[in-house]
Amino acid sequence: MISEPGLSKAQEYLQKAFRLQMEGNLEEAVKNYKLSIDCFPTAEAHTYLGWTYSFMGQLDDAIEECKKAIYIDPDYGNPYNDIGSYLIQQGNYDEAVMWLELALKSKRYDAHHYAHLNLGRVFELKGMWFEALDEYRKALDIEPNYEIAKKLYYSLQGKLN
Repeated sequence: MISEPGLSKAQEYLQKAFRLQMEGNLEEAVKNYKLSIDCFPTAEAHTYLGWTYSFMGQLDDAIEECKKAIYIDPDYGNPYNDIGSYLIQQGNYDEAVMWLELALKSKRYDAHHYAHLNLGRVFELKGMWFEALDEYRKALDIEPNYEIAKKLYYSLQGKLN
């Protein structure tokens, strides 16, 4: 059993890492995410470490961190979506779809609009325009003020008219 101080210290490092990441201090963020994981590994810390790696262009490392997050908590949806996003960046569209669908099925995921947007991006890149529009619409149904989804939806709709 992990002691409460271990968990508390992990949360401190996690919060510090996130702040550093948002400030653009990625190297220090990585160090603090790793310190958090050393104290008490969580799916969130691995996922955010992966997100930081993605900002650094290290997509394979980002995917590996997300897989570690899934191992710790298979119900946490964020790493599934993130893997899908990273695979899109790598041009692995079919594999991305699988991960994005897993994100949508996750029990602990409250950002389904991201997965729908990413599925829309995949479908649009593959020339599956009506499927893409459907996914963008689903993202907007969940989050009506999601500007990226609005832009992609109306841009694609305009191309099809």
